[in-house]
Amino acid sequence: MPHLYLHIPFCRRRCSYCDFSIAVRKRIPAREYVDAVVRELSLLGVTDPGRQPGDFGGETLETLYLGGGTPSLLPPDALATLLTSLLDVFRATSSRNAVEVTLEANPEDVKPETAAAWRNAGVNRVSLGAQSFDDGVLKWMHRSHDSTRIGDAVRALRAAGFDNISLDLIFALPAELRRDWARDLDLACSLLPAHLSLYGLTVEERTPLARWISRGAARPSEDDRYADEYLLAHVRLAACGYRFYEVSNAERDGHRSRHNSAYWSGRAYLGLGPAAHSFDGRVRRWNVAAWEAYRRAVVAGLPAVEAEEVLTEEQRELERLYLALRTDTGVPRSVCPPDRLTAWRGEGWVELQGERVVCRPEGWLRLDALVRDLTSAGRTV
Repeated sequence: MPHLYLHIPFCRRRCSYCDFSIAVRKRIPAREYVDAVVRELSLLGVTDPGRQPGDFGGETLETLYLGGGTPSLLPPDALATLLTSLLDVFRATSSRNAVEVTLEANPEDVKPETAAAWRNAGVNRVSLGAQSFDDGVLKWMHRSHDSTRIGDAVRALRAAGFDNISLDLIFALPAELRRDWARDLDLACSLLPAHLSLYGLTVEERTPLARWISRGAARPSEDDRYADEYLLAHVRLAACGYRFYEVSNAERDGHRSRHNSAYWSGRAYLGLGPAAHSFDGRVRRWNVAAWEAYRRAVVAGLPAVEAEEVLTEEQRELERLYLALRTDTGVPRSVCPPDRLTAWRGEGWVELQGERVVCRPEGWLRLDALVRDLTSAGRTV
């Protein structure tokens, strides 16, 4: 499995929209976390003496993604220890520069000295959780940074040698916030990040946002607002040299996320840490979600896996179809019945690129419906 995901669950606070598996802590148990991950590797047999570094059945590690939670809360020395352990286990030392190592970071955690330490530790890509350049919106989201910290963080990362920087932005916020989405897009583009990830706000159960909505203190965004802001992003970013290569992700100068692209192409991956998922092409497994439960399990020498599902061939085909339509690769023309293809092209939802059918922005807004349309016709990739 050449792709490795590491879930680092710690946060200073929970954002208003977040339903991820996190552990809110004033003190980050960095040593306990590093020890637990190394112990999980041992339980999986990855660190067996007879195993060769980088042995993935003939494949070597290509990407390592540190997500969360807030990975940038790990002290630099703990992060360096963790990366050294993982990279030495999963591939030959000489290939280190070939591995895409992504760290998710909050703007307030990026300082010149921490950025330099991350770079020295082997991180070569940073995904920065900007979310918005509106201070009122950031406060509503329970974010810990203000808008000025975003630009400061980007400049500190560049000074430390990072040229592969991604910004996260959230759109389709409640209208009462009066967020200027066009302004946010323009400010993001002015920083010239190599990559942008845009996520429409969704209301998840057991989040502060869901509670606000249930008592009438907030209202979810309307579908029309979601569509308008999504389409505006395509226009605005294209004018600044960005190209959407997946429904929510845009890059410039070839800076696609290699790790996330592996997910979208159905590649196998291994997940470590609480709530982390793994997939071998047929079986999907996921770890115990709560940090303390995960730590106790691995310390006791027990498997961290909470459950698994074996995908049927039908499920795997459906997943391949859905993931392909999410990307600019699209699906073969042969899987689309001629009448549906004609209708979709007439509506402006898809276009033909050679013998591939690729979604246009209007089609990505209707992705679920397009997949249902194809599966009802019994077509597979």
